[in-house]
Amino acid sequence: MIIPWQQLETETLNNLIEYYVLREGTDYGEQEISLAQKVAQVRAQLQSGEVVLVFSELHETVNLMSKQQFNEQ
Repeated sequence: MIIPWQQLETETLNNLIEYYVLREGTDYGEQEISLAQKVAQVRAQLQSGEVVLVFSELHETVNLMSKQQFNEQ
């Protein structure tokens, strides 16, 4: 189920994005990107609709995933 990210408190959304970014541990190549930059990138992807916030009733968890990945489920 997609959760409308606009309805979340700002602090809650920030915490979810930070948790996601820290959990992913993505390699950004030769240039290090700060946590703030990573969070801003994910927020921009949410705003553009490229990424969605999803609640799994089965696992009772919240996750961020690409819209394409969500549609393929």
